[in-house]
Amino acid sequence: MSGNSKEPVVKINSSTSKKPKSGKKTKKVLRKVPYRKSKRVVGIKLIILSAFLIPLFTYLFIISLHSHELINIPLSVDILILDVLSFGLLFAGLLMRFKNKKIKTGRKVKLWFKILLGIFLTFYIGLSSLVMFLLYGPYDGFRNWLIPTAMTTMNHKYLATWFYSEDYINKVLSENMVIESGEDTDPNQINISQERPTVYANKYEEAVLKRDKGNDLYKIIDIKRNGYRGKLAVVYDPSKVIIGVSKGLGSSLAGSYGQMLTTISKNYNAVIGTNAGGFYDPNWNSTGGVPHGVVISGGKLLANNVRAVGVGGIVGFNKENKLVLSRMSAQQAINAGIRDAVDFGPFLIVNGESSFIKGNGGWGQAPRTAIGQRKDGIVLLLVIDGRQTASVGADMNDLAEVMKLYGAYNAANMDGGTSSAMTLNHEIITNPRNGNFKAKTRAIPNAWLVVK
Repeated sequence: MSGNSKEPVVKINSSTSKKPKSGKKTKKVLRKVPYRKSKRVVGIKLIILSAFLIPLFTYLFIISLHSHELINIPLSVDILILDVLSFGLLFAGLLMRFKNKKIKTGRKVKLWFKILLGIFLTFYIGLSSLVMFLLYGPYDGFRNWLIPTAMTTMNHKYLATWFYSEDYINKVLSENMVIESGEDTDPNQINISQERPTVYANKYEEAVLKRDKGNDLYKIIDIKRNGYRGKLAVVYDPSKVIIGVSKGLGSSLAGSYGQMLTTISKNYNAVIGTNAGGFYDPNWNSTGGVPHGVVISGGKLLANNVRAVGVGGIVGFNKENKLVLSRMSAQQAINAGIRDAVDFGPFLIVNGESSFIKGNGGWGQAPRTAIGQRKDGIVLLLVIDGRQTASVGADMNDLAEVMKLYGAYNAANMDGGTSSAMTLNHEIITNPRNGNFKAKTRAIPNAWLVVK
């Protein structure tokens, strides 16, 4: 070798030539991949997607098992397939997430997004699970309220039929019904009196008997109880309570029409008015001019149509101004001297005894109207508001309870829902709601009126 030759010099990076100190492990460098291509990220997205889809398809399939009105059989099969696929997505997502858990991605999800996503999924899964528990869980209280309430509305029967079969609906209705005594009222038990006692048995009797100064005809009492609000009109002279009818009252839909309660009140120059009987209303879009059952006004038979309900009967005043609740024909009512009456029910109280009300009575909670009479002849006209936060409505138990508290010896339920309202000097003083929860009433064929 020549003396001038040089050996090649190899530079060694000090950072790589350093030997690890004894006792310390080297850090394992994790492989980085682009964020969007990471299998771990894809797995997380699949888990989130399946968390949304699984409750949706599972609960829809459960609904389809109970009723085919909302979801027919072919659609329920499709939903079941989608539900199985959703569980497959969950399994695939979990597999991708945990097999690649040591792979770093190029971007971190912001904390606020994670929090919002967690809140949304918790709320979504929790709320949907609660709904399904109420609809089909072991607690039947919600079903016993929902089905009768929905089935007595004009526009919202689907709230029951979407989720339950016809057989189950009928079963629930049979467990919530009014069982009447089968007796008729005994008018001899009513003793119309003009005495004004100064000693009262309780606050309810005081509220009725303590008259407003300068007003011997009527008194309005505010009803405020747990879950509902309303008005109770106390009428001291039962001879002033009559049935008023629409000018368009008829026996067929063609050419007949109902009128608003305020209009009927004006037609008769009434002081107080409430709705009375029901009316023929196919598809819930009639003009309210064809009443159900019997209508008698001023001793004249104005209508004798098909009855609306299988309970109740004639509800009206005879010539002695005593409220009569009886299962009789139109001719029998005329022969018995009934001067003003409609045909409706159920009877809530007969001869001081309440009907047996099974469950909620089968009519659900809704706006309600009722009429009653005390043993001293004083008439009670009750309207309960419904379909609103402050007053969800009343069931048959509520009506019977209020009537009983204020001393009704006989009482009956009248038509309810959108028709329920009370007027004072032709102005509505209650808070009516229609089937769409709007503050309005509808045209009716007849009304209880208090005239001067």
